Amino acid sequence: MSLYIGIDSGTQSTKAIVLDLAERKVIAEARAPHALITGLPPGHMEQHPRDWIEALDNTLAAVLAKVDAKRVRGIGVSGQQHGFVPLDANGEVIRPAKLWCDTSTTKECELLTRKLGGAKAVIRRAGLPFLPGYTAPKILWLKRHEPANYRKLRQVLLPHDYLNFYLTGNYAMEHGDASGSALMDVRKRIWSKAVINAIDPNLADWLPPLRASSGIVGPLRPAVAAKLGLAPDVIVSAGGGDNMMGAIGTGNVKPGVVTASFGTSGTIYAFAEKPVVDTQGEIAAFCDSTGGWLPLLCTMNVTTVTERMRALFGQEHAAFDTAVSAAPAGASGLVLLPYLAGERTPNVPDGTGVLFGMTAENLNPAQLARAAMEGVTMGMNHGLNRLAALGVKPKEIRVTGGGAKSPVWRQIMADVFGVPVVAMVEDEGAALGGAIQAAWAQARLRQPKVKITKFIEGVVAVDARTRCRPDKKRTALYREIQAVQDKLSGDLRAVFTAQRKLAQRLG
Repeated sequence: MSLYIGIDSGTQSTKAIVLDLAERKVIAEARAPHALITGLPPGHMEQHPRDWIEALDNTLAAVLAKVDAKRVRGIGVSGQQHGFVPLDANGEVIRPAKLWCDTSTTKECELLTRKLGGAKAVIRRAGLPFLPGYTAPKILWLKRHEPANYRKLRQVLLPHDYLNFYLTGNYAMEHGDASGSALMDVRKRIWSKAVINAIDPNLADWLPPLRASSGIVGPLRPAVAAKLGLAPDVIVSAGGGDNMMGAIGTGNVKPGVVTASFGTSGTIYAFAEKPVVDTQGEIAAFCDSTGGWLPLLCTMNVTTVTERMRALFGQEHAAFDTAVSAAPAGASGLVLLPYLAGERTPNVPDGTGVLFGMTAENLNPAQLARAAMEGVTMGMNHGLNRLAALGVKPKEIRVTGGGAKSPVWRQIMADVFGVPVVAMVEDEGAALGGAIQAAWAQARLRQPKVKITKFIEGVVAVDARTRCRPDKKRTALYREIQAVQDKLSGDLRAVFTAQRKLAQRLG
């Protein structure tokens, strides 16, 4: 029976898994790290796409060494959303990619919003606002700040599209990941002429064709197939953004399922059969990578915050969890605004971290650890409350990512969200989603109407042992703390901007 490879190229590493479709299980996994470029100005977050290629080659070689490569029939690629990979006429990378967590494009967001007639007009035309993390303002940033590089621009790709290009030699973009670029009308699934013209009319020629997420980008390039020892007819599916592939990998392809990812960033999303457009712009009206839509909230500060706090006290993960458990819910009054890298939901690009409520009694490692874990979870809950206002009200949330591995954190999630949470049997949801999508895409060559749910059944499963249920008293307490965090976030916006300008002067 056939094997399918799923790739997830994230901010910190690339993961690969091999799915045995007959056994309905993952039979091999591998991981390779890649790093951010250091020494950049505040707000600038970039990576070299060549590092993604190296990590992709290494993980593919590692998993293929564990299986019968002759059985591999398809590859599906998941990638970090929103990144801008600029290519010249020869398909060469012009400069490093600006990433989803890059907040240097605040001015470009303002310019584009003004050109399109204001925030409400932008949402009316594109379905979502211009935020610093999205791709569209990054392109305008290149035009305004690096005109020599901009003159070379002839192709715009997102990170997972660039990996597809490396594997197949073909330029393409599918609806799911493209919807996070802010270049597309998410309601109609077409490029937005208004947005393109606001940046540069020539951009229309530099964007790849939009394709259905159920399709195939192409077979492997002969050179890649030979290097990996794979058959030349191995297909590469459309792939998608990490959240879209994570939705597939957690079974979030029909109404009623809600997924939360606690990784470097945090996301919560749900499948919808129609566009869910937020007039306030806090919830992203994305398309998913199966033909539906994926209303999504994203916070930029999750495990980056807890990892910094853990490193501050030199603790291993188990010791950090023990410290959190030792502190009472609410951290004795400590409230953390976890905006170490600005923030996207709520939209506070100039935000910095704020620790509020310090006293001589609560300023200790256990309380600080608890405040960090609670602070990032309530940051996500801010967006979850907005999702609920738009009609997406979960009865249970499937959690993935590094945070989902911690029992104490899962309990905090349940208490803050006010609904049960449960982790997955296979935690690499985005990579698993890529493998499932590849199997689906190949099957559609013979059975065009086959549903993706056929490939999810028996493969995607929750781990019932990890289920945590909310405690009513703690949930009520966290609602009060949530109100404090939300008010702090709103009241400090002007202070954040002034402080960011001061920090830039101080270097």
